[in-house]
Amino acid sequence: MEAIFENRIANDQKIEPKDWMPEKYRKTHIRQISQHAHSEIVGMLPEGNWITRAPSLRRKVALLAKVQDEGGHGLYLYSACETLGISRDELFEQLHSGEAKYSSTFNYPAVTWADMGAIGWLVDGAAIINQVALCNTSYGPYARAMVRICKEESFHQRQGFEIMLTLAKGTPEQKAMAQDALNRWWWPSLMMFGPTDAESVHTEQSMKWKLKRKSNDELRQQFIDQTVPQAELIGLTIPDPHLKWNPEKGSYDWGEINWNEFWQVVKGYGPCNRERISARRKAWDNGKWVRDAAMVYAEKRETDEFKKAI
Repeated sequence: MEAIFENRIANDQKIEPKDWMPEKYRKTHIRQISQHAHSEIVGMLPEGNWITRAPSLRRKVALLAKVQDEGGHGLYLYSACETLGISRDELFEQLHSGEAKYSSTFNYPAVTWADMGAIGWLVDGAAIINQVALCNTSYGPYARAMVRICKEESFHQRQGFEIMLTLAKGTPEQKAMAQDALNRWWWPSLMMFGPTDAESVHTEQSMKWKLKRKSNDELRQQFIDQTVPQAELIGLTIPDPHLKWNPEKGSYDWGEINWNEFWQVVKGYGPCNRERISARRKAWDNGKWVRDAAMVYAEKRETDEFKKAI
């Protein structure tokens, strides 16, 4: 069975929920897909806080649509994860207990409106680079979910860049606000790709199973090469004094990432870790009556359909 499985992976054939798969493959996918799903719904929190404070109706509507999209992405991914034999309740319990992780980027505060631009441009831009490759991942339900998610994330990235462009072309105070947001979100965005390949404990196996198509460092390099010219175009400065073009390799060299900070945030000691998990637990508790009502309604419909059948 394992030889057949490995052959299907080698031939780029999708693995479907009812197919045989190694237990480690199943658990690896549960870890990654659930982490992705958790990141989508936790990522709603810093942006949702700015919906009522958006500077115009147009900005408010766009941000509201974006936050709604993120919630939908979480639902797609939780559904894909459930096909691997884990329940939605288990997934949320793992998030609320701290057993499961989510993107460390969302443990930083969004303190000005410019942060909405920086999150869209940088964080969603980094997410797209990560996620486009996942459209060809080996697990079918995950790959299919990613197709729609990537289309919507591209809108989010353009929305964020447009906010930054508008601020950069505005008053000196507005441009300074945009630069400040870039300064604060640049390094967390680079951390989104995970630890270096040398330090990553999952990359080798994930590449072998084609869960990932590119390594963390390759994806990070792609993001930097793509984003630096965009910053130059709108007159903002990347906050890295060591950043420079390397003509020999045809890409940018950059400074050292603060990996101590990265691991501290991952371990739960970031600026907003407790706040984010507390908000998710509160939302789960406050939404219990909705889940209960939905279950009662579903049971009633099932009973009514059964009565009609007989």
